[in-house]
Amino acid sequence: MSRSSISASLSRVAEGVGIALDAVKSNKVRAGLTILGVAIGVMVVIGMASMITGINRAVVQELESFGPRTFFVQRYFQGGIDISDGSDELSPWRRAPWLTIEEAEMIEGLPLVKAVTWREDANGPVSYQDRKLGEVRVLGMNPSWITMGGNSIQAGRNFNQSEYAAGSHVAVINDYMAEQLFPTVDPVGKRIKVYGQTFDVVGVYTEAASTFSGSKSPVLTIPHSTFTKVADYWKGWMWIMVDPREGATVNEVQDQVIAAMRASRRLRPAQENNFAIVSQEKMLDSFKSISSGFFLVMLALSSVGLMVGGVGVVAIMMISVTERTREIGVRKALGATRREVMFQFLVEAATLTLLGGAVGMVLGSLIAWGVNKFTPIPAAVPMWSVAVAVLASVVTGVFFGLYPASKASRLDPVEALRYE
Repeated sequence: MSRSSISASLSRVAEGVGIALDAVKSNKVRAGLTILGVAIGVMVVIGMASMITGINRAVVQELESFGPRTFFVQRYFQGGIDISDGSDELSPWRRAPWLTIEEAEMIEGLPLVKAVTWREDANGPVSYQDRKLGEVRVLGMNPSWITMGGNSIQAGRNFNQSEYAAGSHVAVINDYMAEQLFPTVDPVGKRIKVYGQTFDVVGVYTEAASTFSGSKSPVLTIPHSTFTKVADYWKGWMWIMVDPREGATVNEVQDQVIAAMRASRRLRPAQENNFAIVSQEKMLDSFKSISSGFFLVMLALSSVGLMVGGVGVVAIMMISVTERTREIGVRKALGATRREVMFQFLVEAATLTLLGGAVGMVLGSLIAWGVNKFTPIPAAVPMWSVAVAVLASVVTGVFFGLYPASKASRLDPVEALRYE
């Protein structure tokens, strides 16, 4: 392609963009609806893509905080989106027995297992003197939790095995809770109320850098032996975290855990496991499956907005064709080809939808910023979503602009010149 032809093409593009901007000024309502429709579609793409990206990053960070070889034993696990109406048919976990402390301790004693942590969660009120926190995340765990979760003691100490065995009322709080409940005093050694019962704060810890660990919310950890007596929690959902010994592969350790659990539960060879061994890869696959579901919702919602914008493109471009009939006749009489006329109108249509796409990208980026700023989710706008947004905007303009552009290009120059 010669330099002159490139220059001519750029000139036609610039002309089309200018005419499109003039159409926005002269048809503010119609153009505004067109831009708004496309903007909503693009905003959904950018906003949801940034949140899904943030959640996926957070899951990876959370799993990395446990260590790359750690795996989990759970009562039940089903990857992806799980829908239940409460019936036995749609609640398969009811057929799985609860995990027990005895099973956790049995796994801890296996030759290939380095360490084991078991845990159950609840939410409850915590107070110190006249200060109260309404909903604090309360974790019931055994002493090895502090090292397996990648956490570190900042002040004081962790509760020990003797305190765990005795069911002592001792607690380790995270640094965020220390700031909330003890803004001016050292929390170590202070007495707090948890579920109305007195606990001694023996330590403050800093959580591993992850999103779902609760580092931006108050968290309190107590011995699991005490937790089961005082906490108001949903029973039956204890999970066990297993750290393999050095030199043993994860598959070898998982096989040993499965064999021990099956023997403990007296399962016959033909019977399926009534517990779940969950690797980090399986958890990641589960979140990716959920993300895929959100992507489908995102596509459906954004398609509605783009359709609204597309209908607006047809309306405003048809008006433009009618208003510029004589102009089209003059251009064709002077030698403009159908292809050149059609190209100009498609540029105008794409410019309208690109304006909407630009507005949508700004709004979507603001949503991502707000989610990142005010929630634990590290939302970030992925570059692929920007590319998709630009492409979707252009394709919408070109697709819905085809009919008006085709009609303009087919006008008879003689009849067009007679048009009043």
